[in-house]
Amino acid sequence: MANAQADGQWYPPEWPERIRALTDGALTPVTPKRAATVMLLKDTGDGPVVHMLRRRTSMAFAGGAYAYPGGGVDPRDDDQRVRWAGPARAWWADRLGVDEAGAQAIVCAAVRETYEEAGVLLAGPAPDSVVGDTTGEDWEADRAALVARETSFAEFLDRRGLVLRSDLLGAWTRWITPEFEARRYDTWFFAAKLPEGQRTRNASTEADRTVWITPRAAAAGYDRGELLMMPPTIATLRQLAAYDTAAEALDAAPGRDLTPVRATARLVEGEIVLTWPGHDEFTRHIPTGGAPA
Repeated sequence: MANAQADGQWYPPEWPERIRALTDGALTPVTPKRAATVMLLKDTGDGPVVHMLRRRTSMAFAGGAYAYPGGGVDPRDDDQRVRWAGPARAWWADRLGVDEAGAQAIVCAAVRETYEEAGVLLAGPAPDSVVGDTTGEDWEADRAALVARETSFAEFLDRRGLVLRSDLLGAWTRWITPEFEARRYDTWFFAAKLPEGQRTRNASTEADRTVWITPRAAAAGYDRGELLMMPPTIATLRQLAAYDTAAEALDAAPGRDLTPVRATARLVEGEIVLTWPGHDEFTRHIPTGGAPA
């Protein structure tokens, strides 16, 4: 269970001890796993809303926190060429800062996790189409097989004759879990618009509720301490609040900086200072032996 500050910043109680161990050289950071998450948007009369899920409090990582659909990269998705629409793999490799195989796996993870956790599939039978309905027993059987890792996403697309619509994604930002965290992820955040004819549902076993909410309302809930969130979630919500439509947000994505954001911890005059470069609101001062301020 995490501790909340006056706002809703997710802050695990074991962090101070782990930060002290890291600064003392007693903790060896684990290698972060690649992951992808998708900020799914749709337009309303009040502006765009984003699809969020609340992670079950029983989850070992970020339990109770609001987040977007997402998860780890499946290594199997980098060794099979999938039918692909949108920018070439070489373009995505340059944009994401990885090789072409890695770029395919990251984009596949973004699309797969959105399907697994929200029931929304950014793929279609042709490069200019998107499936209109992903409900039904056959679709659910395929989704369950993906969740169980009984089949790879590349295999799923191939069997159904579907084209992955990479052009429906906009790479937004990249965050790497701090070195002192026991579970570390190198996560690319993408923006996407809900396709016509599809609707979200809570298909995730990791979430106990889902909501469509305006970025401003979600950020206000965080500021009041009512909605628990990790720093990258509230940071992206504040960024999304600047746009009046989903299309405007997606149009802005290609120009966004994907330099990784990662927290650093250092000892300053007897206290640990935890900072996220470029995001001063998340700075925490941790007295040696005390609670964060």
